[in-house]
Amino acid sequence: MTHSSSADDRSAVTGRRRIAFAVHTDGDRLPGLATLVRSLALTNPGVCEDVVVLHPGLPDSAFDALRRLHPRVVTRRADRRTDVFRLEGYDTVVALSPGMVVLGDIGALLRMRHGVGAVPQVLWDGRGEERRTVLPDGLLVVQRADVDDAVVARLDGDGDWGAVLEGVLTPLDARYDFLTRRLYDDAPVPERVAVLRFPGPDDEPGYGPAAEARSRFEMGDEEFRAAYCALPGDKHPDLLAHLAPPLLRARPSLGLARTVADVYRGQGRYDEAVDVLAPVVGDRLDAPRCQETLGVCLMALSRYAEAEARLLLAAASPDVAPRAFAQLARLAWLCGREADAHAYARAGLEAEPTDSGCHGWYVRTRAEDRPEAEPVAPGEQLAHVALFAEGQENAGDKVLPEAVRLCFGTDTGPRRWYKQPVHRLVDEAALEELNARRGVVVGGGGLFLPDTSPNGNSHWQWNVPNDALSRLTAPLAVFAVGYNVFDGQLYRRGRFAESLRVLVERSAFFGLRNHGSIDRVRELLPAQLRDRVRYQPCPTTVARHLVPGWLDPVERDDTVLVNCAYDRAGLRFGHDYGGFLAQMATALRGLRDRADVRYAAHMPADERFVHDLRREHGLSLPVEQLYDMDNDGIRALFRRSRLVIGMRGHAGMIPFGCGTPILSLVSHPKLAYFLSDIGREEWGLSVHDRDLGSRLLERAAAVLDDHPAAVADVHDAQKYLWETTRSNLDELGETFGRT
Repeated sequence: MTHSSSADDRSAVTGRRRIAFAVHTDGDRLPGLATLVRSLALTNPGVCEDVVVLHPGLPDSAFDALRRLHPRVVTRRADRRTDVFRLEGYDTVVALSPGMVVLGDIGALLRMRHGVGAVPQVLWDGRGEERRTVLPDGLLVVQRADVDDAVVARLDGDGDWGAVLEGVLTPLDARYDFLTRRLYDDAPVPERVAVLRFPGPDDEPGYGPAAEARSRFEMGDEEFRAAYCALPGDKHPDLLAHLAPPLLRARPSLGLARTVADVYRGQGRYDEAVDVLAPVVGDRLDAPRCQETLGVCLMALSRYAEAEARLLLAAASPDVAPRAFAQLARLAWLCGREADAHAYARAGLEAEPTDSGCHGWYVRTRAEDRPEAEPVAPGEQLAHVALFAEGQENAGDKVLPEAVRLCFGTDTGPRRWYKQPVHRLVDEAALEELNARRGVVVGGGGLFLPDTSPNGNSHWQWNVPNDALSRLTAPLAVFAVGYNVFDGQLYRRGRFAESLRVLVERSAFFGLRNHGSIDRVRELLPAQLRDRVRYQPCPTTVARHLVPGWLDPVERDDTVLVNCAYDRAGLRFGHDYGGFLAQMATALRGLRDRADVRYAAHMPADERFVHDLRREHGLSLPVEQLYDMDNDGIRALFRRSRLVIGMRGHAGMIPFGCGTPILSLVSHPKLAYFLSDIGREEWGLSVHDRDLGSRLLERAAAVLDDHPAAVADVHDAQKYLWETTRSNLDELGETFGRT
């Protein structure tokens, strides 16, 4: 469950749609509600939205049994069912009743975006004439933006719901609210029925198959947990994390322990994953996948010796060996053992010559590929702690470190800079290297992030223990770092807050790349340290002022570049990916009449958009593979384009820094934060916007229609960022000593 104490829920920033199931009940119908919740979980195991229980004033303890079934039970006092139309905090409300059971997939209901969805039911009057209407106790899918107070007031007045909702009604197929009265004389329940509703008692004679369909979900807690955990396919991690641990305590098993550990691992709960898995696995050689999972979780806690032992046990299995050796190579590299990392990678390739993970580490740690370093006195260098992307990694992460170094001079190479990979452990040897430099620059990028390469030393991306940080004697500057947590992403921030405090205390300069990050970080600091957190824009946003010999283009290609991101897709899109894809197809068809529309892939995984767009909508885009370009090539492409429409942070910041107009597809708070900083919030459109296609096309057309003015607007917005950066660099020149 995403508790408010551990999750960063900034849905108001990104427009992420908030969805809830809502049920109005009294005490007598609570058993029916429990059956409904069990049926929902067992037939839609990948769905876990809030279950809001509206009730007339029942004691809180009345819902204890329900809370054992579901991690997101929310209770609210309400006198009537029409309160589902007033449910604060949600954009879409799926109203159910305790007399329902869910028998099939209801994903289509969660993807609805307009009006009020309902199944019109047929009623017969006293003259034998039929009338179709919406029943007050039926299933409803309410888009709260489409129902105003006047409509709700008319519903409160006990009017004909069908007539009241006529202007906003979206008729649903009968399978989503199928009345059992249609099954008299023991007729079987049709296979297509997704939601079955019992208007009366479920044990009436003549409805045997319907009652049997409901009885499948009338079970005890342990039986329900076991049934859910045994389901095939993908299950929602929050439901698994809620239902599986009690089952594991009652009946320990290796398979279930690994399932629970994998869920905890995905949620960043590595200590709990170890606690669950270690007692069950022991030193068994017949559980290599469990040993691998345990090793990875121990590595995430920076318990490197224990992790290495577990991964070696896993590597003894031919099936698991390639993955285990790739993890062993990563572990050795994190600990500064390059030769061991190379040997582990080679062993993995011997087990499976085509394994990409082992191949990547083999190439990365190959000593003969390193150029001979020019002798230089360490005291003449600055140390740069950053993510240094290599190969076909994120193009933005290639441009960014160079942009940081350009802030301090045109020489960005090894003569002036000592590179310390941010994920590598700062041990005694690494600390000595850092202290030998005239200063340490940490940044930029979204390094305040709980995943990607987790460690137990700091709980953010710099793998530095507090003890080592406190003994860092070289002047330290945290430069243009971002708080990079997604909406709703779990971030167990206790250890991070402790590390953050030491970091701020130790820093001579502490600059974050947007004011949203500043606010998030200040929340975690003691009051006396909050004012030390300052604004330092990402240096990619001022590239025109940093890159030597920069010339703004006199003419540009007639090109619009588009970019999308797919890391943590569930957090980006929720249930709205299909709608997003359809809206983008609408916008891009219109744009193709105006410009050469091309796709800018920052990394290979980004190309999913091109494949999905062609498969679902028959629309093909040529691809610019930025991940295979050097930094000058990336900037040149953006500089020549007329407009960039991007979802990645640096798909907006880099072209903006090149003086190119941008529009942002907001699926992460950092994009909205950046646009807010420059006072151009209108350049952002939420990926959840149900009218995204038309709005994006309209805004893009406005840029293309008056392109010189759009470019001038970018240059004007850039002035504040450059002035701030220059002021900060003047101060840092004094801190590090000018050379």
